[in-house]
Amino acid sequence: MADGTGAISADKQTLLALRALRQRVEELEAAEREPIAIIGMACRFPGGADTPEDFWRLLQERRDAVSEIPRERLDLESVYDPKPQTPGKTYSKWAGVLEAPGSFDAEFFGISPREAVSMDPQHRMLLEASWEALEDAGIAPKTLAGGQVGVFVGVTTSEYAQLQQRITAREKLTAYVLQGSALNAAAGRLAYFYGLNGPCMAIDTACSSSLVAIDRACKSLQQRETSLAIAAGVNLLAVPDGLVIASQWGMLSPTGKVSAFSSSADGFVRGEGCGVLLLKRRVEALRDGDRVLGWLLSSA
Repeated sequence: MADGTGAISADKQTLLALRALRQRVEELEAAEREPIAIIGMACRFPGGADTPEDFWRLLQERRDAVSEIPRERLDLESVYDPKPQTPGKTYSKWAGVLEAPGSFDAEFFGISPREAVSMDPQHRMLLEASWEALEDAGIAPKTLAGGQVGVFVGVTTSEYAQLQQRITAREKLTAYVLQGSALNAAAGRLAYFYGLNGPCMAIDTACSSSLVAIDRACKSLQQRETSLAIAAGVNLLAVPDGLVIASQWGMLSPTGKVSAFSSSADGFVRGEGCGVLLLKRRVEALRDGDRVLGWLLSSA
């Protein structure tokens, strides 16, 4: 039978444990309310907006970056028909397209020409834009090796893989095709190239993929999984199939104009591009003297 002293000691230990647990819960709740700093950014957007400054000017000048899809990008002549829901055809020939999505300095990233050909341009844009975002933040990319840096990439299509399979004879498919086209490899390539040890994931939630990637990056920072996060989104049009399928649903705007929340809305317009944000917890960003471009106050 335990004496009174033992009972009091056990109760005290339980009370201390509960207090410690409550303190930890309060710390986690406070962390979830902590603002996240944007300390670097880079982009590749239609209309020649290859830097955040170019993109801002495009918005200020109210320029329309949507155009008829150039013939050298997609063979629309064989699949275009202005009549909606024509089998195998698209009634929309509009999109926001990049000027040269395939251009890539493979040697700079230590990638052989043979491997570069098999790389989805989405991977290429992510490598270039992530490097530029780190430079924009004043961070030497090679100093991140071994660090708890997370990679969160919103990516939902792999049209370049479809194109590769159509134009390449089976016996000429190389070992690079899989890692060059898989959606998961879009994020894994960044983690591997920079030598990062934090969470790494490709996120496909359709049109919200980039937003969800940012949300996951913020949560990872707030939960102290990572000290720095690369949050990105990328998309590329490489085959007309997506246009044809969306046309069968009547989803696309035949005029090439998105009129959100308007009675004149008649559909959406597909687009391509890449955006990268470099995110950090508020306290560390202020401590390290980072140039803060903006704050993310919450996400859900």
